[in-house]
Amino acid sequence: MASSNFMKAEDVAEELGISQAYAYKIIRQLNAELEKKGIITLAGRVSRRYFTERLCYGEVDAKTEERRG
Repeated sequence: MASSNFMKAEDVAEELGISQAYAYKIIRQLNAELEKKGIITLAGRVSRRYFTERLCYGEVDAKTEERRG
């Protein structure tokens, strides 16, 4: 499947090596932060870009996106 702009709980869990239940908790927290900024969010999914910026990966560049894709 083509790389998506959004990550599901299973993607977050795999990336961080955590349970899906905890991944949902992280997604809710990140989406709450985005909503405070006035950004529309999707329940159970988080922006891949925002996830990588907030979880110590820093800003995502095009080359990083291609490698992950």
